[in-house]
Amino acid sequence: MSFRNRIRASRPTSLRTQLLSRSLLVLAILLVLIGALQYVLMKNALFRNQAEALSLQVRSIPVEMWEPDRMPHNRPSVPNNDAHADNSRQGDRPLLFLPNMSLAKIATNGSYTDLASDNGLSAPQLAAEAYTSILEQFKERRPVPYEVIDDAQGTEQIVVFRPYGSPNSPSGILQLGMDTQPLHAVLLRQLLIFAVLALLAMAGGIALYLPLLRKTLNPLSRMVETVERTDAGNLAERFPAMQGQQEIDRLAQSFNGMLERLEDAFEAEREAKEQMRRFIADASHELRTPLTSIHGFLEVLGRGAADNKDQLHAALSSMHGESKRMKKLVEDLLLLAKLDRKPELHLQDTRLDRLLLEMEPHLRMLAQGRNVTIQAAVVLCRCDPDKIKQVIYNLFHNAVQHTDPATGQITVTVDKTKDHAILLVSDNGAGIPKEHLPHLFERFYRIDESRTRQHGGAGLGLSITQSIMNAHGGQMSVDSTVNQETVFRAEWPGIIL
Repeated sequence: MSFRNRIRASRPTSLRTQLLSRSLLVLAILLVLIGALQYVLMKNALFRNQAEALSLQVRSIPVEMWEPDRMPHNRPSVPNNDAHADNSRQGDRPLLFLPNMSLAKIATNGSYTDLASDNGLSAPQLAAEAYTSILEQFKERRPVPYEVIDDAQGTEQIVVFRPYGSPNSPSGILQLGMDTQPLHAVLLRQLLIFAVLALLAMAGGIALYLPLLRKTLNPLSRMVETVERTDAGNLAERFPAMQGQQEIDRLAQSFNGMLERLEDAFEAEREAKEQMRRFIADASHELRTPLTSIHGFLEVLGRGAADNKDQLHAALSSMHGESKRMKKLVEDLLLLAKLDRKPELHLQDTRLDRLLLEMEPHLRMLAQGRNVTIQAAVVLCRCDPDKIKQVIYNLFHNAVQHTDPATGQITVTVDKTKDHAILLVSDNGAGIPKEHLPHLFERFYRIDESRTRQHGGAGLGLSITQSIMNAHGGQMSVDSTVNQETVFRAEWPGIIL
């Protein structure tokens, strides 16, 4: 990177300065182009008008001025002391007074005569071929343009031409020229006036453009201030979406979308951290309970209870139950980890009605005297039958835990819609209060801590059920009325028949 580029990179300029400087640069370039075009057009117009005036003037010159032989002999002479006389006698040829002008005669034989070299400008001379070409144009009655050439002294002149003699057979050409310095002076004066007006226009443009530019960039400045106030703890502020500038509005909408995504991401991160904290605390608590129980029984056995058969049997039975509970908890945690990472489903074409009928004996055994109703329509879908069995078992086991053994009624229904398979498990238990419904599928969530410690699980069954449904592309829902009925609904796509 060059030194200049490093300086430019280390000193960034503001957007206002860049817009102003670039606008002034574009304006200056346009003014220079306009000035150059005006100079060219005005120069052409001035030279063309001057050429027309010279053409009229050369036509008004009397024939005696270039043919002395035709001058009348009785013409009165002009006193020699009259400085402003139009002409005087000098030999046989009139003396012309043409200030800043030149006059020359070119005969058809190529002879060149400067008629005003004594008191005017020296006439510039073209090549013989050029005069021959001009004479041919006059014979053909074609217009002859003016020429801009330098004389022998280097003075630039604009010259026009006129034939003399017979119109059909000219005897020669008259060439009238004029110094172009006055024309260039007019052009320079006009150019200076334009330059002064351009500078005044740029100064006025700066004075008017700065407030407009400041007002135009105010929405952007407010956005910068809002962004500076925004941090991880303050993501609720939004930019106005309609500020009258399409680009700024699009930028504001983009920023608002980004802030919404950031807010959702931070909220999801906070929820994830909170869930992880609760998960670790609940998992530690669930694992500590059986471990504490096993540790206590081992201490009892270590103090001599092993010699007593009844105490030994009771201790071993309790330790076995706690170890089974801990084993089940660890297996559920491993299953949830697998489902969260990458669910492995073995999809098959499965008759759900037959699957439910296969499970009926085991479900009635788990019901422990509760009234069980099985309603199975013919449903053929593509799913993982083992995972669907686990869903049915988890929902049925949840219904058993929350219904009375004597009066409990549990209904398991398999049905379908146009493109979804539906599993319903309803019971007439105590119901679930509305404030608990949104949290039922959270891990380790329990409605009644004291009751589920004795009769319930660790609070992972419904979480596993929801994870299985998510893996199938389905969803779980629950509807409950306290002291009346609770209905869990699982549905997923994949209907074949």
